[in-house]
Amino acid sequence: MSIKSFEDLQVWQMAMELVVDCYRAPEGFPRDERFGLTSQLRRAAVSIPANIA
Repeated sequence: MSIKSFEDLQVWQMAMELVVDCYRAPEGFPRDERFGLTSQLRRAAVSIPANIA
């Protein structure tokens, strides 16, 4: 298998799946936790594939 881009890396694809999961997870959080914790969770998750890229 030839890797032409970081998007071909399995680790990047898995990291993107984690991002999607982290964007969906806060739906079950208590209302008072949604703003601060949600923002922090999303920024942390997005940084993983961004650093791989």
